[in-house]
Amino acid sequence: MNCRHCQSPLEQEFLDLGFAPLSNAFISFEELRVPELHYPLRLYVCEDCRLVQTEDYARASELFRPDYAYFSSTSASWLDHAARYSNMITDRLKLDGGSFVIEIASNDGYLLKNFVAAGIPCLGIEPTKGTADVAKKRGIPIINEFYGKKLGERLAQEGPQADLMVANNVLAHVPHINDFVKGFAVLLKPTGVATFEFPHLMRLVEHNQFDTIYHEHFSYLSFTTLVKIFEANGLSVFDVEELVTHGGSLRVFAQKPETGKQPISSNVSALLGLENAAGMNKAEYYRGFQDQANKVKNDFLGFLLDANSKGHKVCGYGAAAKGNTLLNFAGARPDLLPYIVDRNPAKQGKFMPGSRIPVVKEDMIREQTPKYVVILPWNIKDEIMHQLAYIRQWGGQFVTAVPDLKIH
Repeated sequence: MNCRHCQSPLEQEFLDLGFAPLSNAFISFEELRVPELHYPLRLYVCEDCRLVQTEDYARASELFRPDYAYFSSTSASWLDHAARYSNMITDRLKLDGGSFVIEIASNDGYLLKNFVAAGIPCLGIEPTKGTADVAKKRGIPIINEFYGKKLGERLAQEGPQADLMVANNVLAHVPHINDFVKGFAVLLKPTGVATFEFPHLMRLVEHNQFDTIYHEHFSYLSFTTLVKIFEANGLSVFDVEELVTHGGSLRVFAQKPETGKQPISSNVSALLGLENAAGMNKAEYYRGFQDQANKVKNDFLGFLLDANSKGHKVCGYGAAAKGNTLLNFAGARPDLLPYIVDRNPAKQGKFMPGSRIPVVKEDMIREQTPKYVVILPWNIKDEIMHQLAYIRQWGGQFVTAVPDLKIH
Protein backbone atom coordinates (compact mmCIF):
# COMPACT_ATOMS: atom_id res chain seq x y z
CA MET A 1 0.00 0.00 0.00
CA ASN A 2 1.17 3.52 -0.82
CA CYS A 3 0.50 6.80 0.97
CA ARG A 4 -2.82 8.44 0.06
CA HIS A 5 -1.12 11.80 -0.37
CA CYS A 6 2.46 11.40 -1.61
CA GLN A 7 2.32 7.78 -2.86
CA SER A 8 5.38 6.69 -0.86
CA PRO A 9 5.37 3.03 0.26
CA LEU A 10 3.90 2.55 3.75
CA GLU A 11 6.13 0.49 6.03
CA GLN A 12 5.98 1.96 9.56
CA GLU A 13 3.03 0.62 11.57
CA PHE A 14 1.33 3.05 13.95
CA LEU A 15 -1.40 0.93 15.57
CA ASP A 16 -3.10 -2.44 15.18
CA LEU A 17 -6.57 -2.79 16.72
CA GLY A 18 -7.21 -6.26 15.37
CA PHE A 19 -10.40 -6.96 13.41
CA ALA A 20 -13.55 -4.87 13.71
CA PRO A 21 -16.84 -4.33 11.87
CA LEU A 22 -17.75 -0.95 10.40
CA SER A 23 -18.37 1.24 13.43
CA ASN A 24 -21.65 2.79 12.30
CA ALA A 25 -23.14 -0.36 10.75
CA PHE A 26 -25.70 -0.93 13.50
CA ILE A 27 -27.49 -4.28 13.48
CA SER A 28 -31.24 -4.77 13.37
CA PHE A 29 -32.95 -7.57 15.29
CA GLU A 30 -33.48 -9.45 12.01
CA GLU A 31 -29.76 -9.24 11.22
CA LEU A 32 -28.61 -10.83 14.48
CA ARG A 33 -28.48 -14.27 12.84
CA VAL A 34 -26.54 -12.95 9.84
CA PRO A 35 -22.70 -13.02 9.92
CA GLU A 36 -20.98 -9.63 10.14
CA LEU A 37 -18.07 -8.55 8.03
CA HIS A 38 -14.98 -7.70 10.08
CA TYR A 39 -12.02 -5.87 8.58
CA PRO A 40 -8.48 -5.41 9.90
CA LEU A 41 -8.17 -2.06 11.67
CA ARG A 42 -4.52 -1.23 11.16
CA LEU A 43 -2.79 2.15 10.75
CA TYR A 44 0.49 3.17 9.15
CA VAL A 45 2.44 6.40 9.12
CA CYS A 46 4.06 7.68 5.94
CA GLU A 47 7.78 8.16 6.50
CA ASP A 48 7.87 11.02 3.97
CA CYS A 49 4.82 13.25 4.62
CA ARG A 50 3.87 11.78 8.06
CA LEU A 51 0.25 11.18 7.13
CA VAL A 52 -1.21 8.55 9.49
CA GLN A 53 -3.71 6.41 7.60
CA THR A 54 -5.73 3.23 7.70
CA GLU A 55 -5.04 0.21 5.58
CA ASP A 56 -7.73 0.01 2.87
CA TYR A 57 -10.36 -2.70 3.07
CA ALA A 58 -13.78 -1.09 2.64
CA ARG A 59 -15.13 1.35 0.04
CA ALA A 60 -16.68 4.68 1.04
CA SER A 61 -20.05 3.53 -0.35
CA GLU A 62 -19.97 0.64 2.17
CA LEU A 63 -18.97 2.90 5.04
CA PHE A 64 -21.54 5.65 4.50
CA ARG A 65 -24.72 3.79 3.67
CA PRO A 66 -28.14 5.48 3.29
CA ASP A 67 -28.98 4.39 6.87
CA TYR A 68 -25.75 5.87 8.32
CA ALA A 69 -26.80 6.61 11.88
CA TYR A 70 -24.73 9.64 12.92
CA PHE A 71 -26.86 12.79 13.31
CA SER A 72 -24.91 15.89 14.37
CA SER A 73 -27.91 17.57 16.03
CA THR A 74 -28.07 14.87 18.73
CA SER A 75 -25.44 16.74 20.79
CA ALA A 76 -26.50 20.04 22.37
CA SER A 77 -22.89 21.09 22.88
CA TRP A 78 -22.12 20.50 19.20
CA LEU A 79 -25.14 22.58 18.16
CA ASP A 80 -23.85 25.39 20.38
CA HIS A 81 -20.39 25.05 18.83
CA ALA A 82 -21.90 25.32 15.34
CA ALA A 83 -23.95 28.39 16.25
CA ARG A 84 -20.92 30.17 17.69
CA TYR A 85 -18.88 29.36 14.58
CA SER A 86 -21.64 30.70 12.33
CA ASN A 87 -21.72 34.02 14.17
CA MET A 88 -17.92 34.29 14.22
CA ILE A 89 -17.34 33.56 10.54
CA THR A 90 -20.26 35.76 9.44
CA ASP A 91 -18.68 38.71 11.26
CA ARG A 92 -15.13 37.89 10.19
CA LEU A 93 -15.94 37.58 6.48
CA LYS A 94 -18.81 40.11 6.53
CA LEU A 95 -21.23 37.63 5.01
CA ASP A 96 -24.72 38.84 4.05
CA GLY A 97 -27.63 38.09 1.76
CA GLY A 98 -25.37 38.47 -1.27
CA SER A 99 -22.91 35.83 -0.07
CA PHE A 100 -22.94 32.09 -0.73
CA VAL A 101 -21.97 29.40 1.80
CA ILE A 102 -21.37 25.72 0.98
CA GLU A 103 -20.86 23.02 3.59
CA ILE A 104 -19.35 19.69 2.62
CA ALA A 105 -20.72 16.77 4.68
CA SER A 106 -23.55 18.96 5.95
CA ASN A 107 -25.18 16.04 7.79
CA ASP A 108 -28.65 16.94 9.14
CA GLY A 109 -28.29 20.71 8.71
CA TYR A 110 -26.93 21.30 12.22
CA LEU A 111 -24.72 24.17 10.91
CA LEU A 112 -26.36 25.53 7.78
CA LYS A 113 -29.65 26.16 9.57
CA ASN A 114 -27.87 29.11 11.21
CA PHE A 115 -27.11 30.66 7.82
CA VAL A 116 -30.67 30.01 6.63
CA ALA A 117 -31.96 31.84 9.72
CA ALA A 118 -29.60 34.75 8.97
CA GLY A 119 -30.82 35.02 5.37
CA ILE A 120 -27.48 33.95 3.88
CA PRO A 121 -27.87 31.67 0.81
CA CYS A 122 -26.30 28.27 1.33
CA LEU A 123 -25.96 24.75 -0.04
CA GLY A 124 -25.22 21.47 1.70
CA ILE A 125 -23.48 18.52 0.10
CA GLU A 126 -24.17 15.29 1.98
CA PRO A 127 -23.75 11.72 0.70
CA THR A 128 -25.94 9.91 3.25
CA LYS A 129 -29.64 10.03 2.42
CA GLY A 130 -31.02 9.78 5.96
CA THR A 131 -29.24 12.88 7.26
CA ALA A 132 -29.72 14.76 3.96
CA ASP A 133 -33.48 14.24 4.17
CA VAL A 134 -33.57 15.79 7.65
CA ALA A 135 -31.64 18.83 6.38
CA LYS A 136 -34.05 19.26 3.46
CA LYS A 137 -36.97 19.37 5.90
CA ARG A 138 -35.21 22.31 7.55
CA GLY A 139 -35.31 24.23 4.28
CA ILE A 140 -31.67 23.66 3.37
CA PRO A 141 -30.84 22.96 -0.30
CA ILE A 142 -28.93 19.66 -0.45
CA ILE A 143 -26.98 17.75 -3.09
CA ASN A 144 -26.95 14.09 -2.09
CA GLU A 145 -23.49 13.09 -3.41
CA PHE A 146 -19.89 12.46 -2.35
CA TYR A 147 -17.69 15.51 -2.87
CA GLY A 148 -14.55 15.77 -4.94
CA LYS A 149 -12.92 17.78 -7.73
CA LYS A 150 -15.37 16.61 -10.42
CA LEU A 151 -18.44 17.76 -8.48
CA GLY A 152 -16.66 21.00 -7.53
CA GLU A 153 -15.95 21.77 -11.20
CA ARG A 154 -19.57 21.05 -12.14
CA LEU A 155 -20.93 23.36 -9.44
CA ALA A 156 -18.41 26.08 -10.33
CA GLN A 157 -19.62 26.01 -13.93
CA GLU A 158 -23.26 26.13 -12.88
CA GLY A 159 -22.49 28.91 -10.39
CA PRO A 160 -22.29 30.65 -8.08
CA GLN A 161 -18.91 29.97 -6.50
CA ALA A 162 -18.57 30.10 -2.73
CA ASP A 163 -17.55 32.96 -0.46
CA LEU A 164 -17.22 30.37 2.30
CA MET A 165 -16.80 26.60 2.20
CA VAL A 166 -17.02 24.62 5.43
CA ALA A 167 -15.83 21.07 6.13
CA ASN A 168 -16.26 19.95 9.73
CA ASN A 169 -15.00 16.51 10.74
CA VAL A 170 -14.93 15.18 7.20
CA LEU A 171 -11.27 15.42 6.11
CA ALA A 172 -10.52 12.19 7.93
CA HIS A 173 -13.44 10.46 6.20
CA VAL A 174 -12.32 10.89 2.58
CA PRO A 175 -10.30 8.11 0.92
CA HIS A 176 -8.95 10.38 -1.84
CA ILE A 177 -7.77 13.36 0.15
CA ASN A 178 -5.93 15.08 -2.73
CA ASP A 179 -9.01 15.02 -4.96
CA PHE A 180 -11.18 16.23 -2.08
CA VAL A 181 -9.00 19.26 -1.36
CA LYS A 182 -8.75 20.15 -5.06
CA GLY A 183 -12.54 20.37 -5.04
CA PHE A 184 -12.30 23.34 -2.68
CA ALA A 185 -9.72 25.10 -4.83
CA VAL A 186 -12.02 24.98 -7.87
CA LEU A 187 -15.30 25.93 -6.15
CA LEU A 188 -14.12 28.88 -4.05
CA LYS A 189 -14.40 32.42 -5.38
CA PRO A 190 -10.98 34.02 -6.03
CA THR A 191 -11.15 35.71 -2.61
CA GLY A 192 -13.20 32.97 -0.94
CA VAL A 193 -12.29 31.24 2.32
CA ALA A 194 -12.53 27.59 3.35
CA THR A 195 -12.48 26.37 6.94
CA PHE A 196 -11.82 22.81 8.08
CA GLU A 197 -12.23 21.24 11.51
CA PHE A 198 -10.71 17.88 12.37
CA PRO A 199 -9.24 16.05 15.38
CA HIS A 200 -5.60 16.97 15.91
CA LEU A 201 -3.24 13.99 15.68
CA MET A 202 -0.96 15.51 18.31
CA ARG A 203 -3.81 15.50 20.86
CA LEU A 204 -4.84 11.98 19.82
CA VAL A 205 -1.37 10.72 20.72
CA GLU A 206 -0.98 12.94 23.79
CA HIS A 207 -4.32 11.88 25.30
CA ASN A 208 -4.31 8.28 24.12
CA GLN A 209 -7.47 8.70 22.04
CA PHE A 210 -7.07 5.49 20.07
CA ASP A 211 -10.83 4.90 20.16
CA THR A 212 -11.31 7.71 17.63
CA ILE A 213 -9.77 5.32 15.12
CA TYR A 214 -12.21 3.35 12.99
CA HIS A 215 -12.70 2.36 9.37
CA GLU A 216 -14.75 5.44 8.51
CA HIS A 217 -11.65 7.52 9.24
CA PHE A 218 -9.05 7.09 6.51
CA SER A 219 -6.55 9.73 7.71
CA TYR A 220 -5.30 11.24 10.97
CA LEU A 221 -3.76 14.66 10.50
CA SER A 222 -1.09 16.80 12.03
CA PHE A 223 -1.09 20.47 11.09
CA THR A 224 2.30 20.07 9.41
CA THR A 225 1.03 17.33 7.12
CA LEU A 226 -2.18 19.21 6.39
CA VAL A 227 -0.25 22.28 5.20
CA LYS A 228 1.69 20.06 2.79
CA ILE A 229 -1.49 18.48 1.43
CA PHE A 230 -3.19 21.84 0.95
CA GLU A 231 -0.19 23.41 -0.77
CA ALA A 232 0.01 20.48 -3.19
CA ASN A 233 -3.68 20.84 -4.08
CA GLY A 234 -4.25 24.55 -4.58
CA LEU A 235 -4.96 25.92 -1.11
CA SER A 236 -2.89 28.11 1.20
CA VAL A 237 -3.35 28.10 5.00
CA PHE A 238 -3.57 31.57 6.55
CA ASP A 239 -4.81 30.87 10.09
CA VAL A 240 -5.39 28.05 12.58
CA GLU A 241 -7.13 27.72 15.93
CA GLU A 242 -6.95 24.98 18.54
CA LEU A 243 -10.36 23.77 19.73
CA VAL A 244 -11.49 21.59 22.62
CA THR A 245 -14.03 19.66 20.52
CA HIS A 246 -13.55 15.90 20.04
CA GLY A 247 -10.76 15.82 22.59
CA GLY A 248 -8.66 18.45 20.81
CA SER A 249 -9.27 19.64 17.26
CA LEU A 250 -7.95 22.20 14.82
CA ARG A 251 -9.88 24.78 12.83
CA VAL A 252 -7.85 25.64 9.74
CA PHE A 253 -8.54 28.64 7.50
CA ALA A 254 -7.44 28.44 3.85
CA GLN A 255 -7.66 30.44 0.64
CA LYS A 256 -6.43 30.39 -2.94
CA PRO A 257 -2.70 31.27 -2.88
CA GLU A 258 -2.74 33.55 -5.95
CA THR A 259 -5.91 35.55 -5.29
CA GLY A 260 -6.69 35.27 -1.57
CA LYS A 261 -6.72 38.52 0.41
CA GLN A 262 -6.51 37.24 3.99
CA PRO A 263 -3.28 38.03 5.91
CA ILE A 264 -1.25 35.12 7.25
CA SER A 265 -1.59 34.80 11.02
CA SER A 266 1.34 34.13 13.33
CA ASN A 267 -0.72 31.15 14.58
CA VAL A 268 0.46 29.21 11.53
CA SER A 269 4.18 29.34 12.27
CA ALA A 270 3.54 28.93 16.01
CA LEU A 271 1.69 25.64 15.58
CA LEU A 272 4.19 24.33 13.03
CA GLY A 273 6.89 25.06 15.59
CA LEU A 274 4.94 23.36 18.36
CA GLU A 275 4.55 20.17 16.35
CA ASN A 276 8.20 20.18 15.35
CA ALA A 277 9.25 20.61 19.00
CA ALA A 278 6.99 17.68 19.95
CA GLY A 279 8.88 15.51 17.45
CA MET A 280 6.05 14.95 14.99
CA ASN A 281 8.46 15.19 12.06
CA LYS A 282 10.43 12.18 13.34
CA ALA A 283 9.63 8.46 13.15
CA GLU A 284 10.21 7.99 16.90
CA TYR A 285 7.12 10.05 17.73
CA TYR A 286 4.85 7.40 16.23
CA ARG A 287 6.33 4.43 18.09
CA GLY A 288 4.90 3.14 21.37
CA PHE A 289 1.28 4.13 20.78
CA GLN A 290 0.28 0.46 20.63
CA ASP A 291 1.33 -0.03 24.27
CA GLN A 292 -0.81 2.90 25.37
CA ALA A 293 -3.88 1.48 23.62
CA ASN A 294 -3.27 -1.97 25.09
CA LYS A 295 -3.20 -0.55 28.63
CA VAL A 296 -6.57 1.17 28.18
CA LYS A 297 -8.06 -2.05 26.78
CA ASN A 298 -6.77 -4.14 29.68
CA ASP A 299 -7.83 -1.65 32.37
CA PHE A 300 -11.33 -1.31 30.90
CA LEU A 301 -11.85 -5.05 30.59
CA GLY A 302 -10.51 -5.52 34.10
CA PHE A 303 -13.04 -3.00 35.43
CA LEU A 304 -15.95 -4.79 33.71
CA LEU A 305 -14.84 -8.18 35.00
CA ASP A 306 -14.43 -6.87 38.55
CA ALA A 307 -17.86 -5.19 38.53
CA ASN A 308 -19.43 -8.37 37.19
CA SER A 309 -17.80 -10.54 39.86
CA LYS A 310 -19.13 -8.22 42.57
CA GLY A 311 -22.65 -8.22 41.15
CA HIS A 312 -22.67 -4.51 40.28
CA LYS A 313 -24.99 -3.37 37.49
CA VAL A 314 -23.17 -1.65 34.63
CA CYS A 315 -24.46 -0.02 31.45
CA GLY A 316 -23.05 2.16 28.72
CA TYR A 317 -24.12 5.57 27.48
CA GLY A 318 -23.67 6.84 23.94
CA ALA A 319 -23.65 4.42 20.99
CA ALA A 320 -20.80 6.36 19.41
CA ALA A 321 -18.32 5.09 16.84
CA LYS A 322 -15.49 5.57 19.34
CA GLY A 323 -17.37 3.33 21.74
CA ASN A 324 -17.54 0.60 19.13
CA THR A 325 -13.78 0.77 18.66
CA LEU A 326 -13.19 0.37 22.41
CA LEU A 327 -15.77 -2.39 22.88
CA ASN A 328 -14.52 -4.49 19.97
CA PHE A 329 -10.84 -4.02 20.82
CA ALA A 330 -11.53 -5.01 24.44
CA GLY A 331 -13.82 -7.89 23.47
CA ALA A 332 -16.68 -6.58 25.64
CA ARG A 333 -20.02 -8.32 25.12
CA PRO A 334 -23.54 -8.17 26.66
CA ASP A 335 -22.53 -10.44 29.55
CA LEU A 336 -20.33 -7.61 30.88
CA LEU A 337 -22.18 -4.59 29.44
CA PRO A 338 -25.86 -5.56 29.05
CA TYR A 339 -27.10 -2.44 27.23
CA ILE A 340 -26.13 0.98 25.95
CA VAL A 341 -28.39 4.02 26.15
CA ASP A 342 -28.53 6.53 23.31
CA ARG A 343 -30.79 9.53 22.61
CA ASN A 344 -30.76 8.96 18.84
CA PRO A 345 -34.01 7.19 17.81
CA ALA A 346 -32.25 5.86 14.70
CA LYS A 347 -29.99 3.72 16.95
CA GLN A 348 -32.54 2.65 19.56
CA GLY A 349 -33.79 -0.88 19.09
CA LYS A 350 -30.64 -1.86 17.21
CA PHE A 351 -27.45 -3.57 18.32
CA MET A 352 -23.86 -2.35 18.44
CA PRO A 353 -21.78 -3.74 15.57
CA GLY A 354 -19.43 -6.49 16.64
CA SER A 355 -20.29 -6.57 20.33
CA ARG A 356 -24.03 -6.87 19.57
CA ILE A 357 -24.93 -4.99 22.73
CA PRO A 358 -28.52 -3.66 22.52
CA VAL A 359 -29.10 0.08 22.20
CA VAL A 360 -32.02 1.31 24.30
CA LYS A 361 -33.83 4.43 25.47
CA GLU A 362 -32.77 6.36 28.56
CA ASP A 363 -35.75 5.03 30.51
CA MET A 364 -33.76 1.83 31.06
CA ILE A 365 -31.34 3.64 33.39
CA ARG A 366 -34.14 4.72 35.73
CA GLU A 367 -35.64 1.23 35.65
CA GLN A 368 -32.37 -0.66 36.25
CA THR A 369 -30.57 1.86 38.56
CA PRO A 370 -27.06 0.75 37.54
CA LYS A 371 -24.11 1.23 39.85
CA TYR A 372 -21.91 2.38 36.95
CA VAL A 373 -22.68 4.21 33.70
CA VAL A 374 -19.78 3.95 31.25
CA ILE A 375 -19.65 7.10 29.10
CA LEU A 376 -18.37 6.01 25.69
CA PRO A 377 -18.31 9.45 23.95
CA TRP A 378 -15.91 10.89 26.53
CA ASN A 379 -15.59 14.12 24.52
CA ILE A 380 -19.06 15.18 25.76
CA LYS A 381 -18.86 13.58 29.20
CA ASP A 382 -19.68 16.83 31.02
CA GLU A 383 -22.89 17.19 29.02
CA ILE A 384 -23.83 13.57 29.69
CA MET A 385 -22.99 13.70 33.42
CA HIS A 386 -25.22 16.76 33.75
CA GLN A 387 -28.02 15.06 31.82
CA LEU A 388 -27.83 11.88 33.94
CA ALA A 389 -27.03 13.53 37.28
CA TYR A 390 -30.04 11.74 38.79
CA ILE A 391 -28.05 8.47 39.05
CA ARG A 392 -26.38 10.00 42.12
CA GLN A 393 -29.70 9.50 43.93
CA TRP A 394 -29.03 5.76 44.19
CA GLY A 395 -25.25 6.06 44.49
CA GLY A 396 -24.56 5.64 40.79
CA GLN A 397 -21.18 6.65 39.37
CA PHE A 398 -19.84 7.51 35.92
CA VAL A 399 -16.91 5.78 34.26
CA THR A 400 -14.65 6.85 31.40
CA ALA A 401 -11.94 4.62 29.91
CA VAL A 402 -9.97 7.13 27.81
CA PRO A 403 -7.30 8.45 28.24
CA ASP A 404 -7.23 6.20 31.31
CA LEU A 405 -9.84 4.52 33.48
CA LYS A 406 -11.58 6.97 35.81
CA ILE A 407 -14.61 6.68 38.08
CA HIS A 408 -16.39 10.02 38.51
